[in-house]
Amino acid sequence: MLSDLPDDAAAELPPLVAEELPRERAVAALALLNEGHVRGCTRCELHAGRTQTVFGVGDSRAELVFVGEGPGADEDRTGEPFVGRAGQLLTKMIAAMTLTRERVYIANVVKCRPPGNRTPTEPEMTSCAPFLFRQLAILRPKVIVTLGAPAAHTLLATTTPIGRLRGQFYDFPPPPLASLGLPGCRLMPTFHPAYLLRAPQEKAKTWDDLKQVMGALDLRLPTAGAE
Repeated sequence: MLSDLPDDAAAELPPLVAEELPRERAVAALALLNEGHVRGCTRCELHAGRTQTVFGVGDSRAELVFVGEGPGADEDRTGEPFVGRAGQLLTKMIAAMTLTRERVYIANVVKCRPPGNRTPTEPEMTSCAPFLFRQLAILRPKVIVTLGAPAAHTLLATTTPIGRLRGQFYDFPPPPLASLGLPGCRLMPTFHPAYLLRAPQEKAKTWDDLKQVMGALDLRLPTAGAE
């Protein structure tokens, strides 16, 4: 399980950033992680089928970070996370929160597209998780929103179904990941936008989750619900 992941698996990577960096240094640290370690990664079999890695985009000092499971075909082509149909819905969700994509940060657990857009395997997520941990140590958000089960399972070190996890805040990092030295924040699991496209009846639950996040970030609640 990811909860058993020692950072020995990332021995060649830089240590987790231990303090909040000024914006310019945070941008540089993210770029170094991406260009020096992620782009050429061959840790798992996913590298063989990628067009390019998909690191993450957004504000290096964002209070809110969204984490999905992995890139799809559109993301593999463009190198940017959440740009396909699910990404368009995520953009609407962010707008409903009175934010923009430029004011948040968006990433995935795995940085290469799984074949056929399948769910990443546990070994693939275990191989890629050290990159995500280092991103989060640089970003140091107030709130993380995990989109879908793989992201929630990775960051909460659990196998509890997403339908039971969502709807409440959790402390991050969880006890199984405490030894890694990750900065603390609140974490809200919710459904993945791709799932919401297949099950639009679950959008109201996701909006309830996002309204809790807005409250935690002191964001003004809009008068109408999200689409």
